[in-house]
Amino acid sequence: MNRSPRRIIPGILIAVTLVIVYGASTHRWFSKSGSSVAASQSAKGERKPIYWYDAMNPQHHFNKPGKAPDGMDLVPQYADQSASRAGEDRGLSSSNTTNAPGMSSKQLAPGERKILYWYDPMHPAYKSDKAGTAPDCGMTLVPKYAEDPGMTKMPTGTVTISPEKQVLAGVRTAVVERKSMAREIRTTAQIVADETRIAHVHVKVAGFIDKVYVDFVGQLVKKGQPLFTLYSPDLVSAQEEYLIAKRGNATLGNAPFQEISQGSQSLLQSARERLKLWDISEDQIKELDETGKVNKYMTFYSPITGFVTDRKVFPQTSVTPDTELYTVSDLSTVWANADIYEYEVPFIRLGQRISFTLSYYPGKAYSGNISYIYPTVDPQTRTIKVRVQIPNPGFVLKPQMFADAHLHVDYGTKIFVPQEAVLNSGTEQHVFVVHEGGMFEPRKITLGPVVDGNVAILSGLKAGETIVVSGNFLIDSESGRKSAMSGMVH
Repeated sequence: MNRSPRRIIPGILIAVTLVIVYGASTHRWFSKSGSSVAASQSAKGERKPIYWYDAMNPQHHFNKPGKAPDGMDLVPQYADQSASRAGEDRGLSSSNTTNAPGMSSKQLAPGERKILYWYDPMHPAYKSDKAGTAPDCGMTLVPKYAEDPGMTKMPTGTVTISPEKQVLAGVRTAVVERKSMAREIRTTAQIVADETRIAHVHVKVAGFIDKVYVDFVGQLVKKGQPLFTLYSPDLVSAQEEYLIAKRGNATLGNAPFQEISQGSQSLLQSARERLKLWDISEDQIKELDETGKVNKYMTFYSPITGFVTDRKVFPQTSVTPDTELYTVSDLSTVWANADIYEYEVPFIRLGQRISFTLSYYPGKAYSGNISYIYPTVDPQTRTIKVRVQIPNPGFVLKPQMFADAHLHVDYGTKIFVPQEAVLNSGTEQHVFVVHEGGMFEPRKITLGPVVDGNVAILSGLKAGETIVVSGNFLIDSESGRKSAMSGMVH
């Protein structure tokens, strides 16, 4: 069935008109609804973040909340903060940001700093009069602030950090104090014989051993105690010559001729001295005078009281002057050689008291004063020996025993700071001194000894100053960056 075009065209026009009217009304309803939702969100103070960023590395952006690779919580960036974020300094220096000259005539608020211009931190030669990003590398431009009048008087490298960022960086401070420090050095020591109380027994003539009275190592002998008897043709001849000289002196000593009388006396004296030089005692010479008979076997005696520590004397053996027959050690006094590390030696002095304990004698302690500091270092242990002389009643301390040594070292009254507060570059050491307004000044110092985690400051600090003891690595990084930037940016 055919319809007339005149009837179809008016129907189409009516339908199109209805669609347009319905669409317009729908648009107005959605616009009104969106406006009311936006107004509701605005009234509630809710803002939609554009992205999230790492507070310590603001150039790292993320599309959802969470934690940055360094462990920091991500911070949301809102649309109305984009301008200020572009102008924030990404270091630890103060983040108060103001408009650059030419951007706004807004007057600076209290505590704000004037921004001179923005620059590319990767290419400081690039400058801009407004915040944004660098055209070549896309880095966020960093503001260059006008120097605080107080900062101009501070040394190079001084930085200003806001309290919020101090908390973020974990900055912890402490007041410098002058105090006395002391500590105990604990080390090992070895008991040895007193080398000044050791006797080596030799004979001065060749001969043959007849009898041996001290016949084992470790035997305690008294001074003057017989050790052995010796037959020596030279000693027999010397005794005979002495007796001849004595008889000659008895005959010619009163001769009327003075030369003859003096000659006989001189001969007798020479023969007597010869016997004494060969270690013949006065008692033996007296016996020779009284008996007038030559002793075939001469007895030799111990020169000191002590223990026999070596013996090479056996019956019916020949000996010569270079043979060491006995070694006798007097152990009534012994030495204790303590090992002190080379870095501790500057605090050791003669006369210093050291106490010793031995595991073999629990509950007992021995002590003595340092009598000698050895001049060489043991290349294996990097220690220096110090000698202490200790009385040894009852001979309870035996050579080669080991003991624990305790030495009190007083460092006196000095400025001590925690060792973690010191930054050591290898060539110099410094700390950060805290000033008013959140300023941190790098201060070069001279270090002294380290005592139980504290280090003495010989120069560079005064008592009463406040220094950074934790978080100083981040401050040092910002200080170095500022020093480098000051030489590159003009």
